[in-house]
Amino acid sequence: MTHLDFWFDFGSSYSYPASQRIQAPAAASGVAVHYRPFMLGAIFKEQGWTTSPFNIYPAKGRYMWRDLARICDDLGLPLVQPSPFPQNSLLAARVATAVAGEPWAGDYCAQVFREAFGHGRSISDAEVIRAVVARFDGDAPRWLALAQTAEVKEKLRSETDTARVLGIFGAPSFITADGELFWGNDRLEAAIAWSSTR
Repeated sequence: MTHLDFWFDFGSSYSYPASQRIQAPAAASGVAVHYRPFMLGAIFKEQGWTTSPFNIYPAKGRYMWRDLARICDDLGLPLVQPSPFPQNSLLAARVATAVAGEPWAGDYCAQVFREAFGHGRSISDAEVIRAVVARFDGDAPRWLALAQTAEVKEKLRSETDTARVLGIFGAPSFITADGELFWGNDRLEAAIAWSSTR
């Protein structure tokens, strides 16, 4: 089975709808999804940005929230603008890194996005993340503890470095097994189609 790497930051607005819809079309096309959390803020800093470009450029931000509302409405997804935006996604990303080998890793990621963008909950709150993990595994405290280990922290840093080397500049990004980069929620279908035919 071929695969598609789904690169995302839990603070990324357009990664929310992508996370909610990627599993079904990928499975239907015989494409395995590899969930690759990274810290987009570190890449933004290299471009001289201290926050999301949607905050730096107000007109772009207003458009994004309206566009995201249309997308979510079409998909039947709830949307609540997180406060602050972008949220601190470090804890959620570390836990995603820790659980990456579990069969429920994709479901965990999708649920974290729902907490942030569907319900407006703080994903920097350990209790919110613990409750998400508890949906899928009975030993949530173990996973949260593992997420704070030096090994997992270094793995997430390494993933962010890998994203940089691969030329990723935004989220969501999709990279096929043969190295094609597709950027944006609206390129998801193209990325899956590319993966399934090669």
